Amino acid sequence: MQKNAHHYGLCAQSIIPVRNTANPSGEQVTQLLYGDLYKVTDHRKEWVKIRVTYDGTEGWIPKNQSHALEKEDYQALKSAREPAHASDLISFVSMGNNQLIPVLLGSVVHFADHLKHDYEGELVRGTLEKSHLLNTAFLYLNAPYQWGGKTPFGIDASGLAQMVYKINGYKLPRNAWDQALLGEVLSFVEESNPGDLAFFDDEEGKITHVGLIMKDNHVIHAHGKVRIDRLDQSGIYDQEQGRYTHRLRVIKKIL
Repeated sequence: MQKNAHHYGLCAQSIIPVRNTANPSGEQVTQLLYGDLYKVTDHRKEWVKIRVTYDGTEGWIPKNQSHALEKEDYQALKSAREPAHASDLISFVSMGNNQLIPVLLGSVVHFADHLKHDYEGELVRGTLEKSHLLNTAFLYLNAPYQWGGKTPFGIDASGLAQMVYKINGYKLPRNAWDQALLGEVLSFVEESNPGDLAFFDDEEGKITHVGLIMKDNHVIHAHGKVRIDRLDQSGIYDQEQGRYTHRLRVIKKIL
């Protein structure tokens, strides 16, 4: 770490891919959205290694996409209560020179002022009722599946669960197996309420998938795209394919 290097940053772009190696072809492990805070933990010539403040995910972003923060500014932004999230599928911030930056659903717009940006779109703030979770999830319907994605233009299963909960004021880890450690176990699908989470495992027994439970034995999840399928004690049943696509492991009541 260079002695004069900034140790903190703020995402000032729409989306920044976070990769597992300091290489543009590295696997995308997550994304920074506009307004996301991070700590810088390492440097390469053209890359910085970061830890996302919200969920602790680590990875690399290009140095020319980073926006440095002084420690005092980082601490002040981090301590902000009830950050505001963009609630439109897509909105914009103005940079003040007649240039716009697109801002996607779930981005933190609370810190736009710090960047001298002006946000005029719809937003949500604070903690909403559990009943709002599915309405938020439906905004992502038909978004294409993208490993490490967190937006309506590409999202993975755990990213969908995390973003839906985040927009409504609740914190979830980034990965499905970590999300599954939270909450109260429910024995049957019939015991669940809309917004509870269903987790699914692979052949080795590792939890690799998550969906948000709807009423009437359905689930919304990201598989090929964000879609709605039937859910029962065996798992997710795809009526189009006429088969089960995911094996149910556990149902969790998080809220």
